Amino acid sequence: MPALHRALRTSLCAASLGVAAATSTMSAPACAADAKTLVFCSEGSPAGFDPGQHTTSTDFDASSNTVYNELVEFHRGTLDPEPALATSWDVSADQRTYTFHLRRGVRFHTTAWFKPTREFDADDVLFTFNRMLNPDDPFRKAYPTSFPYFSDLGFDKNLEHIDKVDDYTVRFQLKQPDVIFVRNLAMNFASILSAEYAAQLSAAHREADINQLPVGTGPFVFRSYQKDALIRYDGNPNYWRPGEVKLAHLIFSITPDPGVRIQKLASGECQVSVFPRPADLEVVKRNPDLTLVSGVGFNVGFVAYNTQHTPLDRVEVRQALDMAIDKPAIIKAVFAGNATVATNPMPPSQWSYDKQLKDAPFDPAKAKALLAKAGFPNGFDISLWAMPVQRPYNPNAQLMAQLIQQDWATIGVRAKIVSYEWGEYNRRAKQGGEHDAILYGWSGDNGDPDNWLGTLLGCEAVHGSNLSKWCDPAFNALIVKGRESSDLATRTQLYEQAQVIFKQQVPYTPIAHSIVSLPASRRVKGLVFSPLGSHRFDGVSLD
Repeated sequence: MPALHRALRTSLCAASLGVAAATSTMSAPACAADAKTLVFCSEGSPAGFDPGQHTTSTDFDASSNTVYNELVEFHRGTLDPEPALATSWDVSADQRTYTFHLRRGVRFHTTAWFKPTREFDADDVLFTFNRMLNPDDPFRKAYPTSFPYFSDLGFDKNLEHIDKVDDYTVRFQLKQPDVIFVRNLAMNFASILSAEYAAQLSAAHREADINQLPVGTGPFVFRSYQKDALIRYDGNPNYWRPGEVKLAHLIFSITPDPGVRIQKLASGECQVSVFPRPADLEVVKRNPDLTLVSGVGFNVGFVAYNTQHTPLDRVEVRQALDMAIDKPAIIKAVFAGNATVATNPMPPSQWSYDKQLKDAPFDPAKAKALLAKAGFPNGFDISLWAMPVQRPYNPNAQLMAQLIQQDWATIGVRAKIVSYEWGEYNRRAKQGGEHDAILYGWSGDNGDPDNWLGTLLGCEAVHGSNLSKWCDPAFNALIVKGRESSDLATRTQLYEQAQVIFKQQVPYTPIAHSIVSLPASRRVKGLVFSPLGSHRFDGVSLD
């Protein structure tokens, strides 16, 4: 073993031992060389471990994709829902009543801070959703927090009540029909938490621990977290899916720098890395010990305009900013060609994508004339927020921001680039809405057009994932009708009409649909590319 390789592995083991020493309840850690220990070089620290409170894949990889399960889940590597903590479900003819039959014999994790006395049942489902639905829920009152996805999807307004039919049957009653309700329950935010654990936390006045010391039913048991350094998990030996947990230990080695991630992968310090820079792909391809798990990304990267800020509330101004961006130049410089120019607010592989829509031409002269007509012949000052981390839809937001800054300068718009730590970036953008323009993006969550149009652009999401803060009544009415119809042709027509309004109003400029690659050691077996942008390690093993 080369000296550098050996030193890096020793470094990781030393760091792991340091965490173990600080957490007396944790078993002695295994080193990266252990065939039962996989190290994942992740891109950032999660904001927390309660999936209901968060919206990014950084948070979900560390929580819902490891520690938890949902009632319904997407089969690994697909957009196909399959039974999980619910074995089956019944839907009423009017699409307003959904009855779920729960799996028996599932146990929550045993940890140093919680030992379950009963199996998973209906009480856990009721707790999970009632704390999001009811602002007077005792746990919610004791630990005030927001649930962005729950409200982005309109669940807070449409979910009338949840009933416990018996210990293993729950019924969701909706106010209005929702044909994508089951798919939405397969999303990460709907991970099922333990009511018994919540009651224990409430009795001890430690409600906030539910976001820091998670307890779930998933394939991996959370052990410890050292911010900006490591997250440690053990394989769940009692997982309800027999044979799916092949790793004894899983370590997230938090590594924000993409160059360092690739170095760690090449040296063997980690076996899977995330979000490589385009230039790193050739490095991986030339290394016989490494491979790329790749696929066409189910994503879109964009720059959103805060329509509640002057002058971005003017459609002519947004059209001018849109027309001044040289998208092909961005694809070449930022993605090194590993992306396609985006036109619509969803990827071309999404059903109901309107192929007839065209981008406004790249025309700085016309854009400058539009600004003058809108009353800004000398341009204006604007903030442009850029992400500090790599995302599947944007490998280098800082460079993209600089290119857009240069493009806008040609029409007199003076953009100041702003950035924050990733968790703070999300919090400020979604809750505070301080930004003028902001670089962001989306990887599909459930395979339905509503996930792009409703979650990112609907009126319910203005205080959440709708970073344009755009609420168009005509657009929103089409989205609501789309949720109520079970006819695919009708839904397609509604969503095509919505995309036309989007292109006319330009709440954000779609930039790119990227190709996503996951570099890994050839020792890794069973790693599957996910169109949802998630990273799951159930079913994964090491030679």
